[in-house]
Amino acid sequence: MSESPKNLTGPDFTQGVAYAELVAAGKLSGHVGDEEVLLVLSGERIFAVGAHCTHYHAPLVDGLAVDGSLRCPWHHAVFDLSTGEALSAPAFGSLSCWEVERHGDEIVVRKRRAPVERARAIAPSESSPKNIVIVGGGAAGFAASERLRREGYGGKIAMVSDDPDPPTDRPNLSKDYLAGNAPEEWLPLGTENFHAEQDVQLRLAARVTSLDPKSREITLADGAKLSYDRLLLAAGAEPIRLSIPGADLPHVHTLRSLADCRAIIERLPIARRAVVLGASFIGLEVAASLRARSVDVHVVTPEKRPMERVLGPQIGEFVRGLHEERGVVFHLEDVATAIDERRVTLRSGSELEADLVICGVGVRPRLELAEAAGLSIDRGVVVDQFLQTSAPGIFAAGDIARWPDRHCGSSIRVEHWNVAQRQGQTAALNMLGVRKPFTAVPFFWSQHYDVVINYVGHAEAWDEIEIDGDIAARDCLLRYKEKGRVLAVASIFRDIDSLRAEIAMERSIA
Repeated sequence: MSESPKNLTGPDFTQGVAYAELVAAGKLSGHVGDEEVLLVLSGERIFAVGAHCTHYHAPLVDGLAVDGSLRCPWHHAVFDLSTGEALSAPAFGSLSCWEVERHGDEIVVRKRRAPVERARAIAPSESSPKNIVIVGGGAAGFAASERLRREGYGGKIAMVSDDPDPPTDRPNLSKDYLAGNAPEEWLPLGTENFHAEQDVQLRLAARVTSLDPKSREITLADGAKLSYDRLLLAAGAEPIRLSIPGADLPHVHTLRSLADCRAIIERLPIARRAVVLGASFIGLEVAASLRARSVDVHVVTPEKRPMERVLGPQIGEFVRGLHEERGVVFHLEDVATAIDERRVTLRSGSELEADLVICGVGVRPRLELAEAAGLSIDRGVVVDQFLQTSAPGIFAAGDIARWPDRHCGSSIRVEHWNVAQRQGQTAALNMLGVRKPFTAVPFFWSQHYDVVINYVGHAEAWDEIEIDGDIAARDCLLRYKEKGRVLAVASIFRDIDSLRAEIAMERSIA
């Protein structure tokens, strides 16, 4: 994403700042020339790094410094304060670093520091893979290819994706891009020439038809075959298609890919009334984005409250009210039974006029390839703590992977963007032989107009929701507990508390 125009604030660090002021604040935002710089006190050490996250440009002064790292307040990216390196997605670009001088009680920053060459995860050897294939061009696939090259892997990488577009910032599709607040050039993951520069063979609009674990080979729909030493399955999920009459009409859409989003936007000039089927996170983000474009929106869902299954009744009622304030009309505990060119018919007998219909009734993991190859399947591709499947040399990450989660104490599969990227990064290391367990705590965010809901952890069920703060005032943190143990935390405008909850969960399984 492009950086916002610079509006320099805070002290000029070339002129010095009192050490006592940094001690009192922990972090100080200022500038060196026309560069925004953040001073951070971590333990006894002082660091000077770029002031904004390289993901969505969040102000890192609002983040959290802990154990030599700096965490982004918005989407929980993690940076190494010593090197500036992005340690954990969704950020991939490093922070710039500056040299820090201390003269008595004064701290001065004048000079940008040269990048530090860190030790790679593993040195190349005869046993290193020579040929890695990634099936899937989404979050996990991109993160894996980026991490492989960052670790100095010099072998072949082929990424095969049935999407016609390169890896895309998918969360933006239902949010700012659909709302008309983000240009398309913000959407690609990595730079325009990332795959060429990193020598990643990117095969777009290419479908894998078979996988042979014995011969270590995949076959594409055009008959081409690719061999591998290591394979990452990151095929993702696909939208559930309705089977009701009219579900295949031209004005009925799902939203998963950039092409899907373009098709919806192309119809907006003639769309005045939209029906969104499903009150999922995607469905309600679409509703908010369409309201930003002055489209009348009705949401149809079988649930009693939107989002109640994941976030509970309190947040569900809040989200419903938030959308109703913006003009969204809900049809709860109801479903669509038919669609024609002008209307959607509901089970209740109601008929809703619609020249645009968005189906957001969920997704299903794409398991056919893994299942046909004989991999272990249990509502997802079963992987161990290192994200390796039941077949040697084959790893899985993202929406299809079911892994043993240490925090909740069971095997889980989630469809979160951050999880997919972080699993891609971990899988990359393990394909190189590092043997690094995947222990990241699940995290996602959902945006509804000017309200962002953060969620850390994973709670499929709970017996208590502990509320700290005021949901209606948009200042709250909710703890989802089972037998007194916190499984997950949701928050609204409690960024530091959300980060602290994530760290506490990480430490509980360390």
